[in-house]
Amino acid sequence: MANHKSALKRHRQSLKRAARNRAMKTRVRNTVKAVRAAVQLKDKDQAAVLLGTATSVLDKAATKGVIHWRNAARNISRLSKAVSEI
Repeated sequence: MANHKSALKRHRQSLKRAARNRAMKTRVRNTVKAVRAAVQLKDKDQAAVLLGTATSVLDKAATKGVIHWRNAARNISRLSKAVSEI
């Protein structure tokens, strides 16, 4: 364990950020899963609404650095394509 005051603070900050990142990743996974479920059920209206939410969540995660921006763009593109094909 760290002994310096600044190192202790950095450790506290890293724990806080890790928890925030974990929560954001879980939210991303859950929203993407919800869109895919709506697509599977061929519910176009629900899928379109969920796609808007998923796009927002993915963009925010990319902006915060939780996921890579290309990963977010790829996911949004694939989800959009799946929704439009219903």
